[in-house]
Amino acid sequence: MGSEILINVTHGETRVALLEGGQVVEFYVERKRDASLVGNIYKGKVVKILPGMQSAFVDIGLEKAAFLYVGDIKTEKDDFAPPFEDAENSDSMDFLSRRGRVEMSIDEVLQEGQELPVQVSKDPIGSKGARVTSWLTFPGRYLVLMPDVEHVGISRRILNEEERERLKALVSGIRPEGYGLIIRTASENANEEEIKKDLEFLLLLWETLKKKKDKAPVRGLLYGDLDLVFRSVRDLMTQNVERFVIDSAEEYNRIAEFVKAYFPKLLEKIELYEEAEPIFDAFGIELDIARAINRKVWLKSGGYIVTDQTEAMTVIDVNTGKFVGKEGLEDTILKTNLEAVKEIAYQIRLRNLGGIIIVDFIDMEKPENREKLFNAFTEAMKKDRAKNTILHISEFGLIQMTRKRVRENLGRTLCATCPYCEGNGFVKSPDTLCYEILRTIKKMARHGSTKIIITAHPLVAELLSDEEMLGIENVERQYGVKVIIRADSKMHQENYEVALL
Repeated sequence: MGSEILINVTHGETRVALLEGGQVVEFYVERKRDASLVGNIYKGKVVKILPGMQSAFVDIGLEKAAFLYVGDIKTEKDDFAPPFEDAENSDSMDFLSRRGRVEMSIDEVLQEGQELPVQVSKDPIGSKGARVTSWLTFPGRYLVLMPDVEHVGISRRILNEEERERLKALVSGIRPEGYGLIIRTASENANEEEIKKDLEFLLLLWETLKKKKDKAPVRGLLYGDLDLVFRSVRDLMTQNVERFVIDSAEEYNRIAEFVKAYFPKLLEKIELYEEAEPIFDAFGIELDIARAINRKVWLKSGGYIVTDQTEAMTVIDVNTGKFVGKEGLEDTILKTNLEAVKEIAYQIRLRNLGGIIIVDFIDMEKPENREKLFNAFTEAMKKDRAKNTILHISEFGLIQMTRKRVRENLGRTLCATCPYCEGNGFVKSPDTLCYEILRTIKKMARHGSTKIIITAHPLVAELLSDEEMLGIENVERQYGVKVIIRADSKMHQENYEVALL
């Protein structure tokens, strides 16, 4: 069964689901008020240089200044690496930042107050501002254009060697001098006319930007990347996609006109969904999304995985749960781990987890079982479009990996920090709070007051008035004070007030 792309459009929000074998494997959300900035080009101004970090902060008109690392600054001293295998359009920025270049200090190439065009390579994530590069790239459907770069690269996802050679020869023949090109996955089996048309469009974008950048105000937007609907056509519509279904007539017409003009072969795959039942309900996608934001995900065998995230790291823990197996302990653990592998690889991709990821599998004694587990995990992660690096399983049964993070993960996109626990995941128990209050009133009773009023959450107030009443009476006898307990349902469970009268 081939892949499908489903798009749900509502006022202010667009949701895109990529299905493989009927299951959601990638999910994207874009809201008008906080749309992704990746790919946008701004006329920035250097506001601060940090020699100790070999980086600079650039004002591009956002709430937080953007971060520019020395490796992402275009200079005339750069020495490019040989052709490489590119994963997808965003990896062109990776290539430009990791090219073999002359070592230099940030203050040799930038000055505070300097103006320069920069492109967003990573959205603001958490407390961090956007990451930018001065190496500009323009992704099309078949090619990525890199001005001022003498280079031709090709997607590593094109596996057929004959096709790779055909595309390399074709693109090398049409590449204008002074430009670099990356051949994207969608180019597979594309003809010369289609690729040339894509290149002409990208060159037109670059020429338009060059004319605009000198006249544009500082912090102004020079080029805005396509919205999520159009990026889905450009970036997700590979040969494996059998149909592209959207539930908005207005957006369907926009896409149809765009595709008819630039990619006519795709027109027959685009459908308008007109049924009464919401499109994501009809395809069972809402259930997958609900599972993707749960901390615990159950496996069919009765085992489960738990996902916990910090700002820079994600930890995934595997547990046998209700699964007891039918043979020995080692066999039970291996079966649980192998089942978890598929679910973990799926959840990493669906949740768009990035940065450092540590998977804590259940430890196994036999080396051959560990090897089998590692091979299964690396095989499962091959379907992932995002660049990842996986280290071999450790003695403690841990697999450490990194995965490229460009946008916020799904959980943080769909959810907000709990206003009650403020992201801790825990609150102090009523018992703990009762003993805190008892210690507090003992200190305050020494000041000679005759009355103490305690105001607390109902759960805490009830416990003080019942099970911990003996402690209250001891304070009253010892210090000759009267303690009054009041419940306030509007108070946070961890908050309380102790007043002297």
